[in-house]
Amino acid sequence: MEISLLPLSAGLELYRKQAEKLYEAYMTGDVAVTEFIQSHHPRLRKWAQTHCSYVQVTPADIQLAMSDWYYFDSWMHLVEWVALVTQRNSPVFLFESAVEAIFSGDAAALSLLLKEEPGLVKMRSMRRHHGTLLHYVGANGVEYYRAQYPKNAVESLKLLLDGGADLNATADMYGGGCTPLGLVATSVHPTKAGVMYSLLGAMLEGGAMMDLPGIAGNAAGLINGCLANGRPEAADFLARRGAWLNLEGAAGVGRLDVVRSFFNEDGSLNKDATQRDLDRGFIWASEFGQTAVVEYLLEKGVDPSLEVDGMNSLHWAVIGGHLDTIKLLIDRGVSLESVNVYGGTALGAALWATVNSASVFRWPASTDDLLVIDLLLSEGSQVEEGTLGWLQRQELSASKKAAIADLLRNHGAES
Repeated sequence: MEISLLPLSAGLELYRKQAEKLYEAYMTGDVAVTEFIQSHHPRLRKWAQTHCSYVQVTPADIQLAMSDWYYFDSWMHLVEWVALVTQRNSPVFLFESAVEAIFSGDAAALSLLLKEEPGLVKMRSMRRHHGTLLHYVGANGVEYYRAQYPKNAVESLKLLLDGGADLNATADMYGGGCTPLGLVATSVHPTKAGVMYSLLGAMLEGGAMMDLPGIAGNAAGLINGCLANGRPEAADFLARRGAWLNLEGAAGVGRLDVVRSFFNEDGSLNKDATQRDLDRGFIWASEFGQTAVVEYLLEKGVDPSLEVDGMNSLHWAVIGGHLDTIKLLIDRGVSLESVNVYGGTALGAALWATVNSASVFRWPASTDDLLVIDLLLSEGSQVEEGTLGWLQRQELSASKKAAIADLLRNHGAES
């Protein structure tokens, strides 16, 4: 059983019944409910790590996990919200209706709501992130079930700005300090919808500040937050418009001139850079194909095999699909058989990427996965036993499966 979103009109009794059904499913051993508890219960999140079979889950635990899924800190917070949102035309009901209008792309409904209650643009969500309507435009750090993203998000943004919304208001996602600009720039949804550049441009034109501390959450600067969240196109766009760059950010967006400024004449880092900046900058340069920067940093003594987030530079370059960078790293001695935190080699990362990585995660252009796989095999990557069987179980087109299988067989794969 999986939890499903209840409508705004649902009263408290429906939430209680939803909790009861989840508890009943848990008691029958429903795996999905067990995973739900592990994901959303503040105490039992550790359960998944410790594998404590003796942990007892109560109906109250189910309610607490449900509250987290609906983005409240406790069941009582959820109860309070339900009491208000079910009062038609209450400020809370109107706010939530405006949120739904943003995500459904119903600009007419949003416009009507803002005319009916202009104060909505200043209002904050009762959910634990306490975001404004502008924060919802980023579709980042808000409710788990907000899966859709409209192509007319810029229209909603302009309606909110015309109504007096504060582009530099902060909210409590990802440790606090997040602004609408930071959330949009680090979100994959605007890129998938094809509106990232137009949203960022409209925000900057409207007065969004780029250098507020922690703007992208987790105490990250704007550019570094974009890079860490796989949004190099947003990082490049904002860097070209003057966003602050440290060594990490400059390396990730390929600003070799700025990267050079962080080194002393003897090749050591100057006072404006840290080893962490250097390590992460090298990894982002590898992932996003900034080959000139990668080569420069290698000349400065960076260990090409260093790992960030459990993967080395070659793993990241393979995920990014950048052939020139991959060739450089192999030439500089990064092992093709080094294993990342997920148990995969460079070839394993390439095969994973061809199944799981959409073109939206490749920048500035999408590289043919077959070229990456062929390069790694030609350089001597070993094919793990069972790879052909794994490939046949994946959701890929028959033609692509056949092409990959041919490459693997040509390099000795038998199973």
